[in-house]
Amino acid sequence: MGAAFVALLAPTELLVGCSGDSSDPAPADTVLRNGYVYTVDEHDAVQQAVAVRDGLIVHVGSNSSAAAYIGPNTQVIDLAGRMLMPGFVDAHMHPLAGGRALLQANLNYAPLTRAQMQTLIQGFLDSTADQEPDTWLEVVNWDRQSTQSLDTDPTKETLDALHTSRPILVRSSDFHTVLTNSRGLALAGVTRDTPDPTGGSFDRDADGNPTGICEDAAGWAVSAVIPPDTEADQLNQARAALAQMRRSGITTFMDASAGDAQGSAFTALQKSGELTARAFFAIQIAPEDAATDPAAAVAAAATLANTYDQGEPQVTPGIRFRHLKLFGDGVVNAPADTGGLLTPYFTNAGTDAAPNWVPGTNTGADYFPPSVLNPLMAAIASSGFDPHVHATGERTVRQVLDAVAYARTQVSSTTFRPVIAHNETVAVADYPRYAQLDVMASFAFQWAQQAGYSVGDTQYHLGEDRFQRMEPFGSVRNAGARVGFGSDWPIDPMDEFLALKCAVTRSGDPQNPNSAAYTNPNYTGPINSDPALSRADTLRAITLNSAWQLRMEQNIGSIEVGKYADLIVLENNFMQASDEALGRNSVLLTMVGGNVVMGTGDYATLGSALNAKVSTAQASRARQIEQSLNWGAYNPYACQCGMRHNVLPRQA
Repeated sequence: MGAAFVALLAPTELLVGCSGDSSDPAPADTVLRNGYVYTVDEHDAVQQAVAVRDGLIVHVGSNSSAAAYIGPNTQVIDLAGRMLMPGFVDAHMHPLAGGRALLQANLNYAPLTRAQMQTLIQGFLDSTADQEPDTWLEVVNWDRQSTQSLDTDPTKETLDALHTSRPILVRSSDFHTVLTNSRGLALAGVTRDTPDPTGGSFDRDADGNPTGICEDAAGWAVSAVIPPDTEADQLNQARAALAQMRRSGITTFMDASAGDAQGSAFTALQKSGELTARAFFAIQIAPEDAATDPAAAVAAAATLANTYDQGEPQVTPGIRFRHLKLFGDGVVNAPADTGGLLTPYFTNAGTDAAPNWVPGTNTGADYFPPSVLNPLMAAIASSGFDPHVHATGERTVRQVLDAVAYARTQVSSTTFRPVIAHNETVAVADYPRYAQLDVMASFAFQWAQQAGYSVGDTQYHLGEDRFQRMEPFGSVRNAGARVGFGSDWPIDPMDEFLALKCAVTRSGDPQNPNSAAYTNPNYTGPINSDPALSRADTLRAITLNSAWQLRMEQNIGSIEVGKYADLIVLENNFMQASDEALGRNSVLLTMVGGNVVMGTGDYATLGSALNAKVSTAQASRARQIEQSLNWGAYNPYACQCGMRHNVLPRQA
């Protein structure tokens, strides 16, 4: 296969790109050849071979030109015609939370009724009976939108009916809602007289009593009474997350809401030789701190950043705290309806049998009103940090764009790189403003598929006009914006290829267990009529554009001479596969800074060096984690509801 492939590629190579060379033709440490090398350079050139020395790319070109870099000690990797591309840059995720979710009681994003939830959670309780009566049970990855559409919202009574004395906290997969039982509310001191915190709310019944549903900051307040994880817990969570990333081809990530716990855990793994991805972190600023003194809030973040930030990047993975995270609003998904909109969400003035959707009064949350956001953005613009703002609703997106415009007038010399994350609904008039203001739009492409969180009640609550503009990455890109990618893991299972498939087709995959279309055949087909991305733009989003967000575009994100050798080999060629098959791919080899950190299949022996860097116990745990992440893997917390869905995230 390899020889035939090379013969066909050679003339094409002359048309799509030219080779690159370092000035030193000395033998390379590694040469990868006989491949479809998708470079993501300015021409999206395709080459055949790459040479790597000291962790850097020293040659990109043909098999024949790369032969000059092969010496007696050069490791030669035969790509056998497979696609080699830059490593994935997932520039918005929550890795410690994701690793924690892998190790906890897990509802695995399943569409569950209240009764099915009760059955599963009772099973978790029964399997940990030795932790009665006082240890918190934390349950993660609850698909609240599906429960709400299949049934109604669960309440504290749903959990109170279980056979336990333990406090219980169930966290929604979008991390914006928690459900707790009466004991949990009591331990958190939440009563009918407890005021809603800034940036959140306690759901209440007709008598004003808390129902157990806690939105955003209210959920954080309840979570705060749970005893914190130990340092050992956090190290295992970080290890689990990195195992997931290696298998998924993620060579660089940004934690989109980080603090001491994240900095400490990943720094410790770096020191022990276990950090296998470049680590970036965004420090969250609370609305109340920004309202009191924006300059002081930024200064406090700088103190934290200076504790962990390791300065300029190196070939080996390091730690950088260079971003500030703002939660501008909540989520536009029903039933939360906390994303900030320009006009109200719709409400059903009729009945379930005869619905009559009319505008209500709720326009969503406004955690950073302009009076707070504008001076904060100006303070960030002069600080050296880059802002990373969560905004799902069109009003919040507009307010962030307005704040960036304000900051650019107040600090004309700023070189900051603002990013708006999610952008789920955007007013048409604001599409060109991203490019005009040099604001990058970061999307979780997998949300552009039909699912319980996107159609049904969410569609009705948004109204048809807004729904048809939901997840507008194609329109924003066509208006000139730089589009990037962030999976927001563990909001969804980590499956970069499903996300990329959704970017190209705006639809899920009925053969991928991580897609809602696998669970429910009604979820097949495009989510709406908004434009998709080209395959080239899609790969650029998850590589070079996301590297730009991190100020790393000169170091990573494309296969060019002088850049770090952060490379991945794909099982199937993303540029040649059918649309339907784009989400059914896998990574066979992951290389970071010239070191192979994961290899499988034909490359299984190449990743063995990683295990030599960790203790036997750590390596054993890493293997257990990675083995558990295959499709259909055994999981003691696997759902027994009888419905078709994944039991664990597909990709690791």
